[in-house]
Amino acid sequence: MAFPYMEAVVGFMILMYFFETYLDLRQHAALKLPTLPRTLVGVISQEKFEKSRAYSLDKSHFHFVHEFVTILMDSAILFFGVLPWFWKRSGDFLAYVGLSAENEIVHTLAFLAGVMLWSQVTDLPFSLYSTFVIEARHGFNKQTIWLFFRDMIKGIILAIIIGAYCPYLAIYLWGFMLVLSLVMMTLYPILIAPLFNKFTPLTEGELRLKIENLASSLKFPLKKLFVVDGSTRSSHSNAYMYGFFKNKRIVLYDTLIQQCKNEEEVVAVIAHELGHWKLNHTVYSFIAVQILTFLQFGGYTLVRNSRDLFQSFGFDTQPVLIGLIIFQHTVIPLQHLVSFGLNLVSRSFEFQADAFAKKLGYGSALRAGLVKLQEENLSAMNTDPWYSAYHYSHPPLVERLAALDEQDKKED
Repeated sequence: MAFPYMEAVVGFMILMYFFETYLDLRQHAALKLPTLPRTLVGVISQEKFEKSRAYSLDKSHFHFVHEFVTILMDSAILFFGVLPWFWKRSGDFLAYVGLSAENEIVHTLAFLAGVMLWSQVTDLPFSLYSTFVIEARHGFNKQTIWLFFRDMIKGIILAIIIGAYCPYLAIYLWGFMLVLSLVMMTLYPILIAPLFNKFTPLTEGELRLKIENLASSLKFPLKKLFVVDGSTRSSHSNAYMYGFFKNKRIVLYDTLIQQCKNEEEVVAVIAHELGHWKLNHTVYSFIAVQILTFLQFGGYTLVRNSRDLFQSFGFDTQPVLIGLIIFQHTVIPLQHLVSFGLNLVSRSFEFQADAFAKKLGYGSALRAGLVKLQEENLSAMNTDPWYSAYHYSHPPLVERLAALDEQDKKED
């Protein structure tokens, strides 16, 4: 008797849903606490705390609904054989328009187009509600409905263009995926990101001079320094860097500059980001992802010819892409463990980058900047330790401030 792969996958998905819902309930209870954590008393204003609490609870309520609908749909898709039905219908569509369904590449692209359309349609109500109700209610959304749909259409077009070359070849050529990821890391900020946002050079002045001096002191090869108009879509703030070798660029969200009280706080945030570069966090993360991708494709080749696996999910044939999709479902337990491990490493990197910025003399400014960004982004002030350990790639503010304070004690 063949192993019931599909039933096992659906069962594990439901089991994980209950486990993660338990963590969500713990976090929801933490969000409902009427008082600030002791570390943040006197640091965060009561007004900001109340706004943060209301925002977090709104997102939490929405999350419960979204996750419930998602698990129902995902389980139904697998249990009732929607994927093989979609595969057959995409073949019928090709025959209808005069193309051959025997061509697996063309058939795969037709299947992906149908799945993408289904995904966009089913997720659209949630995206609209999240953006134009929750984000707008709390003062973050700056998008118009036209801008929202324009971004969505651009995203679909880019996905179709990229998808036409990736899925089939990448299964056989891990090296192709490596090159593709490097190219995308280079081209995305130069060619793709400007399709959605406007990037302008940071104007000459004290802030630019301080950032350039910091980069120079660390021998960071800064070539360009941009400000992106993130405020056209959201009030949330961020900063990041990109580029290879001697061609590095730093991007500041205009909201970051607006929200920080002074230039020193902005520079402290950049010092934290440069810490990731100096400590090789980006390189380590990139290598880890490539190793996991290689192992995933390697594992797939071990089950590629398993007829029982395909038949368990309702497929009479063994298309390459379908095999990869099925394989990804069967290794969900491992993916959860890997994700948890990567979050632990990421959180450790964040503490190290904070310590790096502090060592450069930006401890007080970083502390003030982190608090300000927490306030302005209305991030959760109270977090459940189990929930944050499982989900967060960045430590909660309370833990980051405690780590900075601990360094002060060691230095004293």
